[in-house]
Amino acid sequence: MKYSLGILALGLSLAGGQAARADVIDEAVSNIQQALEEAWPTGKADTDSERRSSAVGADGGNRQYDNQRRQLEARQQQIDDRQRQLDREQRQLDDEYRRLEDEYDR
Repeated sequence: MKYSLGILALGLSLAGGQAARADVIDEAVSNIQQALEEAWPTGKADTDSERRSSAVGADGGNRQYDNQRRQLEARQQQIDDRQRQLDREQRQLDDEYRRLEDEYDR
């Protein structure tokens, strides 16, 4: 980074025309940005299309989570319904056993 700033200063002192200064400044800024990116990568999407696809991917992940959650809740409801049915059948069976025992105890 110090190297880029040195190039910028040297370029400004040597360049006589406005266009030459602008080119040197652009190059120096590009070098500084590149050095910063190499030193501290951001990991962010660089282009608009990459940002959009990242956003779509996040939305897709949310939709996938919601769908899986609904499926699990529906499955839980089915299991709960089946458990209630099994509990009713168990009570009926217990009642039948009691009646049977009552009939033979007389």
